[in-house]
Parts: sequence; structure tokens; C-alpha cells
Amino acid sequence: MDAVAESKRGKQTARNMFLSTMVTAACAGVIYMFVPHDENLDPVKAVDFTVELATVRVAAPYPVAAPEGLPEKWKPTSVSYDAPAGKAWHIGFLDPDGKYVAVEQSTAAARTYVPQVSQKARNTGTTEKVAGREWQVWEGEKYDALVLPEKGHTTVVTGSAPRERLVEMAEALRTEPAGGAVPSASPAS
Repeated sequence: MDAVAESKRGKQTARNMFLSTMVTAACAGVIYMFVPHDENLDPVKAVDFTVELATVRVAAPYPVAAPEGLPEKWKPTSVSYDAPAGKAWHIGFLDPDGKYVAVEQSTAAARTYVPQVSQKARNTGTTEKVAGREWQVWEGEKYDALVLPEKGHTTVVTGSAPRERLVEMAEALRTEPAGGAVPSASPAS
């Protein structure tokens, strides 16, 4: 008799586990139906880099570059300044096609800094004239880059976007002198 009772109790336990699973799944389904979903919602949030830019333009020992006048479809997604790591300035963007473009500047040695921020891109030995300046053209498996070596620092425009977008970003870059904007003289009253 004990064997029959054990068998019946085992069947009830399996049945109870199945019913518990079904109740849990039904509750989860109801909750899912009432939680709002928007598949068109953009998961990447735009960042405002104006405060960081103003701060870095005072702190950095070189003229800090940032884009001006880009179409609204360019979305800034990240911004940082790392003083201990070569006074490295970074602004990341998504271009209108959703490809990544970054502006990178640093006082670190270009031979190590450029491959680091450009995902191991290599200098092609060619240049491209952008906004009246000769930029080195670098190419890589993940990112391409435009590199502008300057006295005491290097500016890099890099990313997964096509070269036309990198050029567009480089054309939009504006700098202010190290130490921030030079105040203009106001007329005497």
C-alpha cells in the first residue's frame, strides 16, 4: 500500500509543479501586455556636451576641437576628458545613418594614441585636404580615421562611418585657444 500512496503523491507533486508553472507564465504574460512597449524608441540617448566642452577648453593645454553647425540628425552620444591619460578629449556621435564618428584629441604620442583610438587603423601615407588643412588618411578593419598632427597634440576624427562622414565632421570642427576663449574688448561707455 505504501508503494501506491508514494506513486499517487509523486503524480500530484508533478501535477502541482506543472500548474504552478502555468500560473506563473500566465501572470508574466498579463504583466507583459500591460507594460508599454515602443519598438520605435531610440535606445541611444543624446548627450549635451556644452558644459564639458567649456570646462575642457579652460583646462586643456591645446585648442580643443568640437563640431559646430552639424545637421540635427547627428547625435552626440558620449563625451569625456581624461587628464591623466594624455589630456585626452573625446566626443562620440552617431551620424545620420547610425554609424559611429568620434573626435579624439590628446597630448599622448601619436604613434601609440592614433592606433588606440582608431581601433588599430594604419597610416596609408596619403592625405586629404579638409577645411584648408592636410589630414593624414588612416584605414583599418573596424575604423578609418583622419589624423591632424599638431604642435603638442594630435586631433583624430575616426569611426565606422564612411570617409565622407569623417570629412564632414572634420569640416565642422572649431577650436578655441588653450585656456578658453579670449575675451573681446567691450566698447567704453
